[in-house]
This record gives sequence, structure tokens and C-alpha cells, in this order.
Amino acid sequence: MQTHFTLAQLADPDIRESETILRSCVHCGFCTATCPTYVLLGDELDSPRGRIYLIKSMLESEAPPSPTVVRHIDRCLSCLSCMTTCPSGVHYMHLVDHARSHVERTYTRPFLDRTLRAILCLVLPYPRRFRLALRAARFARPFAGLVSGRLRAMLALAPAVVPAPSRMDRPQVHAALGPRRGRVALLPGCVQQVLGPEINAATIRLLTRHGIEVVIAPGAVCCGAVTHHMGRPEEAHDSARRTMSAWLAEMNGTGLDAILTNVSGCGTVLKDYGYQFRNDPQWREPARTVAGLVKDISEYLLALPLRTGAVSTGQAIAYHSACSLQHGQQVKAEPVTLLQRAGFTVRAVPEGHLCCGSAGTYNLLQPEIAEQLRDRKIRNIEGTRPDAIATGNIGCMAQLRTGTDLPIVHTVELLDWASGGPRPADLAKAPGRFPDARVAA
Repeated sequence: MQTHFTLAQLADPDIRESETILRSCVHCGFCTATCPTYVLLGDELDSPRGRIYLIKSMLESEAPPSPTVVRHIDRCLSCLSCMTTCPSGVHYMHLVDHARSHVERTYTRPFLDRTLRAILCLVLPYPRRFRLALRAARFARPFAGLVSGRLRAMLALAPAVVPAPSRMDRPQVHAALGPRRGRVALLPGCVQQVLGPEINAATIRLLTRHGIEVVIAPGAVCCGAVTHHMGRPEEAHDSARRTMSAWLAEMNGTGLDAILTNVSGCGTVLKDYGYQFRNDPQWREPARTVAGLVKDISEYLLALPLRTGAVSTGQAIAYHSACSLQHGQQVKAEPVTLLQRAGFTVRAVPEGHLCCGSAGTYNLLQPEIAEQLRDRKIRNIEGTRPDAIATGNIGCMAQLRTGTDLPIVHTVELLDWASGGPRPADLAKAPGRFPDARVAA
């Protein structure tokens, strides 16, 4: 793609990087076939290729974007399916991230939109605030049918019962059971420790049962994913620096073999720290070091000889591959392999490359499109006639639960159950297919 940036513009390292990305696009259109919004809406401007044109014009002009341009950029899920498909290696993720920060700097959103985005940035990265917000939402749930749009979407996603905080998520060291074979740091996840604390509990049980010491590092906070995708890099980097500092202290002390995340949305951002801090002389190398240690939990578990046989497996599991895992991190086979090794029958989901509509805060900001994608995903999943759904991202779990009665669990919960842990609570929906474990741990 031909660009027309001035020399003065190219002095900005972000513009210079975006120009390189823009020039790598050859207009082939392969991305349109796998873009969820284009598949749904059929609008070229809601495809990666169309958005690339809009972003190019926006950045070249240096003027505030029009409402039309903002609308089409906002409709992007950042699912990154286009990056998996692209034969030219266009790094769309970095381009759309730059576009979002440009929009936030130069465009004045309508008051309600601006207020909602500010509230999400002030609440979601902070577990205590998020828990309080969910408890308040319980009182509004009975009136969900009387409202529409974003408010209805938020109430639909709020759980009827907010889990109590887990002691396992507090800063501490969870000792390995038996001889120690490794030492890792675990990111608890801001939203996950509120909506699904049982996922971290299962992760810690599984790792310690297999000789891995697990550290919840003091001082580690949000990875910065929420504010990063909202176009607020300064806020995102502030959180990232605090979290990196906590992990670097552990690395310089007892040491770490890996930094693990069981939230794939967080993992994609963590692995990108080296790029995000490329222009920061103080944090460039520490960020690269941290990013180099980050692994999704499935990547790390694949190297461990996990115990099996604690319960009778063989149940049919529909594995929903989160976009941030399969496209953002290119982690595809590992979770499936782990489930199969544990004895489960894994059924492929048609159109598995398409997003479920969760996409961070997308289902709150673009609820109409998100619901269409959710319903499409549920139809494809239920068509495989599974006993349960497994996935590796809390956002996907929350999104899918609003559209089906099938049990939905994190992949690591099934692996924990198969190797001696308690039965995941959601599997109680199908007790005949998922008996209680014979061995507790």
C-alpha cells in the first residue's frame, strides 16, 4: 500500500511503525473472509482491509477522525483472525492499537459513550471496585427486560451471585507438593479473580500437585489490557510497569522459570510488552525479559507429565479456542492435546476461527454485534452435541453463558478434575456425565 506521510510525521516512531505495517498490505482481501464483522455486516469498511484504508487516511491527515471512521474502528473486535489469515504478515494488531490511541487523543466522543468508557477503565482493572459494581448490579437485574442496548448487555453479563474473594489470589507462595520441579509466577487476572476465582484455584492445585511452586507476586496489578485496548497507553503502561516490577523482583530473588497466565486476553498483551515499551529506554530490556518468560498455562502444562485416571473421562468436550489464544498467541493445538491426553473426546467447532463476541469490553460497547456472534458461535457449538464447553478465557466463558445452558469451564479446570481435583461447579449441570472425583487434592 502506498503511503504519503511527511518526513516530520515519520519522525514519530509510532507513525513510522504504522507506515511500515501499512506498506506491507497488498490489498489481497484474504482477511475479509475470516473477519467476523465483515462476515456479519458485509461492509468493506468493517473488514480489516477497509479499516486499514481508514486508518491510513486518518493518520496521514493528522486531523480528528470523523464519526464514521470512529464507528468502523470501534466495531473491530481485535480478534486478530486477519493476522492468522494474512499471507503478507500485516501486523494489524499494532496498527489498530495505534489507531485507537489516536482516536482517544483527537476525537471527542458523545458524552454517554465517553462516560461509559471512563467507567470501564476505572472499574474493570480493579478487582475490589469490580466486585462492588457487580454486587450493585444484582439489584438492577430484575429490571433488565425494561432496558436495552449497552445497559441491558451489562446486566445480562453480571452474575446472579458474585463469588467471594479467594484467599489463593492473595500475594503469597503456594508450595509445590513433593520435590519442587519448577517455580512460576501466576497473574490472577483482574476480572477473572472476581468472576471465576475457581479457575486460579484449579490452576494452583494442578501446578503444585505436579511439583511446581506458584508465586502470586506482591505488587502485581493489572496487565494493562483493558486500558490498552481502550486507546489509553499511558494508563496501560503504568499498570504494566508495576506488574513487571513485581515479577522482576521475584526473578532477581528466588528466580522464575515462567510467568503464567490462564487468561488468554492478558497473555496476548503480556507477550507484546517488548513492542509496547520499545521506545522506553528504561523499560525496553526489562519488558523484553518479562515478555520472553510469559506462557499461556496450556503451553507450560504441555511439558509436564500430568497425572490422569482420578476420574472416568471420555466425555465429549467442545473446545472453544479464544481469539486471543489462537490468533493473538498462535496457541492452537496445546489445549486440545492436553484434553485428549486426559481422556476427553474433543470435538471441533465449525467456524472455530470466528469470535464469540466477547473481545474484552466489546460485548459491553457493541452489544448488538456481540450477540449475533455469540448466537452464531453457540449454534456451531451445540451442533457438535457436547457434554460441556471448555475454553481458555474468562471473557469467552461469561459471553457464552448468556446463550446456552451447557456447562462451561476453563480448560485447566477439566485437567485439574481429571488428575485429582474437585469437580468444577458448572459440571454439576450434568452430574451423570461428570461424577465427583474419587481423589481430592
